[in-house]
Amino acid sequence: MITKTLYKELLTMTARDKVEQGYDLDLEVFDQAVAKAADSLDALDKLADDLLVLPFRKDWPYEEPNDWPCIRAAMGDGAKEGYLASPDLEQADVRVRAAFVASVCGCILGKPIEVRPTLDELKQAFEPLGEWPIRDYVTEACSKALGRWHWTMPYTTRGNITHAFPDDDINYTVLGMVLLEKYGIGLNVENVRQEWGMNIPPFFTWGPERIQIINTALHSVRGGDREITSRWTNTLNPGSELCGAVIRADAYGYACPGNPMLASRLAWVDASFTHLRTGIYATQYVAAVIALCFLLDGTELGNDRLMPFEQALDYIPQNTRFSHIVRDSLERVRCSDDWLEGYGSIHEKYKEYAHCQVYQEIGTLMNTLKFAEDVGDGICKQVCQGNDTDSFGATSGSILGVFFGPGHLEERWTQPLNNEIHTMLADFYEQNLTRLAERMGRLPAHIHEQVEHGQSSATPQDEGGMEAPNEIGS
Repeated sequence: MITKTLYKELLTMTARDKVEQGYDLDLEVFDQAVAKAADSLDALDKLADDLLVLPFRKDWPYEEPNDWPCIRAAMGDGAKEGYLASPDLEQADVRVRAAFVASVCGCILGKPIEVRPTLDELKQAFEPLGEWPIRDYVTEACSKALGRWHWTMPYTTRGNITHAFPDDDINYTVLGMVLLEKYGIGLNVENVRQEWGMNIPPFFTWGPERIQIINTALHSVRGGDREITSRWTNTLNPGSELCGAVIRADAYGYACPGNPMLASRLAWVDASFTHLRTGIYATQYVAAVIALCFLLDGTELGNDRLMPFEQALDYIPQNTRFSHIVRDSLERVRCSDDWLEGYGSIHEKYKEYAHCQVYQEIGTLMNTLKFAEDVGDGICKQVCQGNDTDSFGATSGSILGVFFGPGHLEERWTQPLNNEIHTMLADFYEQNLTRLAERMGRLPAHIHEQVEHGQSSATPQDEGGMEAPNEIGS
């Protein structure tokens, strides 16, 4: 079912990912081999097989496992099992509700300009219109001044918003809630596969997510034989370190107030269905950050707010590209006197990692929480920092909503939504935003009850998504 032209593109893109991930591969030689393969599927298959067994470069300093036992073993000394403090489930309920609504508003705020902008581009476009820095939903005039806009602009700009428009970021958070309601702390990758296949339209996914959806469907057609279809996810899956899994972290953080280890493990289950290495660690990290935000309560502006980002580092492997960049980003934000200085420092160092490439965007999340005056101000600061504006607008909304709690998002953000939310999930029918937020708010009590009653939290290791037979630490 895969065309030869697409096969060549996937091979070329995957090879570049492999080099980024530390594998010993001469791209010039590989590209020549792809060109020489011409229209021979046998030759292309051989090149795909070669990508599976590449050695690491001898000077590669990192250890980046994908499976849970090795990830758990590589965590920091400060990583602790269980709740770090007895959770206040009533408070957790209202903070989750606030967080979910804030994430929806952050997503809609960033949606019309989800076109890979930098802060400088946004400032140049918006300032002559009196709209810089961003303080409200983006106008059509601002999007047009930028010179490019997302196709959802007619539905997500100020004056045109009538409800929360469907978006993958919202889909994934809602589906995470459904997964936790159905499977709880025993969630495994096969559960994720099943619910994705039942709920998510392929054209509303991108990159590794779409490939895995196709893989799931073909697996079903073939009656359970994954030998052929798994090839796509194991070999020809470029983008496996992008942010497509990070935007699925929110529900796992919501469900585990003060329990970053459980949040990290549940996020790993979901992320490992489609992603590898940085794609997994960033998802675990965001889930742990959200879980740790429950331990703070709207403290004053300053470096004390960086505690969740500092402690969450213990809940991911310690010697990875991601962990090293997170530590550096923390220091850059810690030394900054305002959010523009913080952004400038991060962007100067990591601007090569732009839209969806995680590293710069995780740094901007830290910058946002440190300097946000309230939730609305925070989602505006996040979107001002550009890149994947809707995804990280949503993630910042979750972090800010849990951190500040209810009462810190002005009604002008929610009023245009008319208490209505749409998703693209096939088997989900709730469209009332308040009722959906209340349902989300019940996750902490639901998960806490399972933890207290000692229900199984084992995750079968033979039911994983992507495989990496030549990874360090496996």
